[in-house]
Amino acid sequence: MKIQKLLSYTRRAVTDYNMISPGDRIAIGISGGKDSLTLLYAMAKLKKFYPIPFELEAITVDLGFEGFDTSELREYCESLDVRYSVCKTQIGEIIFDYRKESNPCSLCSRMRKGAFNDCAVSLGCNKIAYAHHKDDVIDSFLMSMLYEGRIHTFSPVTHLEKTGVTLIRPLIYVLEGEIRAFARANALPVCKNPCPADGVTKRQESKDIIDELKVRVPDVKDRIFSSIEGAGIDGWVRH
Repeated sequence: MKIQKLLSYTRRAVTDYNMISPGDRIAIGISGGKDSLTLLYAMAKLKKFYPIPFELEAITVDLGFEGFDTSELREYCESLDVRYSVCKTQIGEIIFDYRKESNPCSLCSRMRKGAFNDCAVSLGCNKIAYAHHKDDVIDSFLMSMLYEGRIHTFSPVTHLEKTGVTLIRPLIYVLEGEIRAFARANALPVCKNPCPADGVTKRQESKDIIDELKVRVPDVKDRIFSSIEGAGIDGWVRH
């Protein structure tokens, strides 16, 4: 995927769902994964020409795993002229050594998000940009139907009443495959997640279902996404 296409998708999502207001300070969590690194790139470039002024803060939550090096992430942020902060935690030790969780992902996710949100607020951020892409929207939609029996997926914009922070998702029009190609073509500093449970998620089941459906309906992702946009789900009304 070319840079122009990434920026076009990002700008369209931001505009369609009124994600940015003048003076926003937006936090982006970067773990070293392709999604968050691509989001940071897109938002840093968008900042240069978008008619509404906003600021960015890049944050990495250090879970405390041995050997996790943030030097390349720091250099990447500097190359994009984005301020970078590391939030050090003991989440890894708490989950794997102290609690010895057999299914750690849910608890880890909650603790990581809590630490990240606290750090974002301490830096003066009023918004947080998540790197959820089009495939994530579709996977969440399928998981809600299959495991909860309801028509639902996360919204492009979500306001958190407890903290006063607003979540935005500028990559909702971008496919995961496009992000993967962009990260590879632009040599983004993707690094492996040091978590021992990395890759063990229930979300993979919905991905497998989509892959099976694609054999019969090649454009199944676009069809499902269009259904989501027209289903009247909370938060999916364009401005």
